[in-house]
Amino acid sequence: MKILLLTTRLNLGGIGIYTTTLAKALKKRGEDVIVASSGGELLRGLEKAGIEHVYLPIDTSADIGLHTLKVYLQLSRLIRERGIQIVHAQTRVTQVIAALLCRKTGSFFVSTCHGFFKRRLFRRLFPCWGQRVIAISDAVREHLVNDLKFPKERVRIIYNGIDIDKFDKVYSEHEKSLIRREYGLRDVTTIGIISRLSDVKGHRYLLGALAKLLPRFSDIQLLIVGDGPAHYREGLKELARTLGIEDSVIFHEACKDVSMPLSVMDLFCMPSIQEGLGLSILEAMATGIPVVASDVGGIYTLIKHKKNGLLVPSKDEYALADAILKVLNNKAMAEEMVRLSKEIAREKFALGIMVDKVLKLYAEGVNETKV
Repeated sequence: MKILLLTTRLNLGGIGIYTTTLAKALKKRGEDVIVASSGGELLRGLEKAGIEHVYLPIDTSADIGLHTLKVYLQLSRLIRERGIQIVHAQTRVTQVIAALLCRKTGSFFVSTCHGFFKRRLFRRLFPCWGQRVIAISDAVREHLVNDLKFPKERVRIIYNGIDIDKFDKVYSEHEKSLIRREYGLRDVTTIGIISRLSDVKGHRYLLGALAKLLPRFSDIQLLIVGDGPAHYREGLKELARTLGIEDSVIFHEACKDVSMPLSVMDLFCMPSIQEGLGLSILEAMATGIPVVASDVGGIYTLIKHKKNGLLVPSKDEYALADAILKVLNNKAMAEEMVRLSKEIAREKFALGIMVDKVLKLYAEGVNETKV
């Protein structure tokens, strides 16, 4: 099949990783795949994999504008010349463009819903979701059907998949020591979070929980990995100073190989206020790290409370601190959580499973357009 993957940008983060991971996997399966975006840190990985990338001037959050017309004209020619059968959009900006393109060219339009959206007027008037929509979790599917009123028969649940073997790597104690030094970590218990720096990820509640933990568990530190607006990072640092925990909090920029910071974490924490699925939780599960997370969005798809992790109410620093302490103080429970998490990751969230289902959906679309 000839497939065009559209996204706004290829930055480190859930959508960028999803797009590049899917593109590489499709190419390995022998599919003819092109990625179009405004570029980003992950572009180099596509180039190394020999995947064609088309630059688009769409590094914007505006649903529609002059960029829409420019990109529409650019991609219309590409679709005609290359015989593109599937256009798969990842963001609202590219959904609008894909809807226009597929109406004109007859290509089959697929989009992936990565999270939750407000029912704004323009989205209600021009939903632009596609002929099929991939929901990355059960909660996202419910949101599409119940909140956005998208026809349930056109939604497919396809969980995000990861390269399990990549996260099953065992680092030696010497390698871990070097990683700690690189990240500025002490050789003490480390709680970690890997996510973009954004209010919705709940970093402030994790800092609050740490402040409550330190009097009871002094040899502990928090590693925050991720990029975001400078003002948000500075706000978190100021909060840490106000709480008197700045010496126990380490910030590090986002990295392409998250297996490195994961290798030195004793517990992974995701205190999100909203979450479509939680790719970094899945990566922690595959690595073999116990998880404490907020009971929001699609996280319950990954974490079964008191089985392979603990779920707590969002925005509750006390519950978060208690759950973290419970895991750290119960080695047997933590080991059982890790064992079950690795089993779940391999059986339900392996990359091959995701790709099989995406290809089946694409084939369904190609056959439908032939009728």
